[in-house]
Amino acid sequence: MLDISQDFADDEISSQNPPTAAVDDHALLDAYSNAVIGVTERVGPAVVRVETMSTQPNGRQRGGLGSGIVISPDGLVLTNNHVVGSSKQIRIRDSEGGVTDARVLGVDPDTDLALLRADASRNLHFAALGNSKNLRRGQLVVAIGNPLGFESTVTAGVVSALGRSIRSVNGRTIEDVIQTDAALNPGNSGGPLVSSAAEVIGINTAIINGAHGICFAVASNTAQFVLSEIIRHGHVRRAYIGVSAQSAPIPRRHAVVAGIDNTMGALLAQLEPDSPAALAGLLPGDVVTRLDGVDINGVDDLIRALDRDRIGRTLAMEVLRMGRARAIDIHPIERKAVVRCVG
Repeated sequence: MLDISQDFADDEISSQNPPTAAVDDHALLDAYSNAVIGVTERVGPAVVRVETMSTQPNGRQRGGLGSGIVISPDGLVLTNNHVVGSSKQIRIRDSEGGVTDARVLGVDPDTDLALLRADASRNLHFAALGNSKNLRRGQLVVAIGNPLGFESTVTAGVVSALGRSIRSVNGRTIEDVIQTDAALNPGNSGGPLVSSAAEVIGINTAIINGAHGICFAVASNTAQFVLSEIIRHGHVRRAYIGVSAQSAPIPRRHAVVAGIDNTMGALLAQLEPDSPAALAGLLPGDVVTRLDGVDINGVDDLIRALDRDRIGRTLAMEVLRMGRARAIDIHPIERKAVVRCVG
């Protein structure tokens, strides 16, 4: 037999004390919705659809589709390098349906970024790049793009992690990558990841097939560096020594004899003829442990150390050769720029 007296008592108490928690939940939901709506209305008009067309070796035409973000009123557009690829025909379509041709100002396969210039003469809606260093885990972010061809699609999530590293298409490591659970699909590539302050804090670049809620965006600070290099030089300047290498463990006894703390290093597999590495006297099998005062604990550290500030300088390099420490001076040069064929 049910005891309904307690139910009546509970009803009386609840009538005297309204469920403020439910009210708060509604308020929070409205705040969340308003934040997403505000970001969409402010940044959405600056998101464009990037359409590409390229000719295959068999003579057939192949089209591609991605997203981009206009970052200046005169038509500078950031997108992914893999969206542009080797395409010779590029068009962008804005949120109002306007279509214009675009040309590539420069690409950077190492960060999977490309900078386009729209040929339109009219002012375009644009969005500002924010400071990705101010991001925090759990922060609200919004992704806007054209997944699977569905234009102006909005998804929301949070910053899942910061400082991730992923591989670019050419094997180099893209550093300081943002991980998010905002849903991304093919076609979102090149679109913006936006903060609640309506600032672009990332360029969406990668998803993991078969995984849910694990997506990546190149940080806006990286994008800012890349676009400034492209505008100034037409490409991103990086140092080059002419080696292929892999991360390898350093035997403890070798580290003790050499007086180093490294447990890993960059094992040189091949050297290009007449490269800075060959001219410096490096040999296949050498293990790089230090460069210009920076510890090298693997191939990623070596790649990271070869930045534009070390172009044209003579650097001190420490290597292990047959378990013995050696000091070598090396003179990195500027790496050849990626050249796009336009005709």
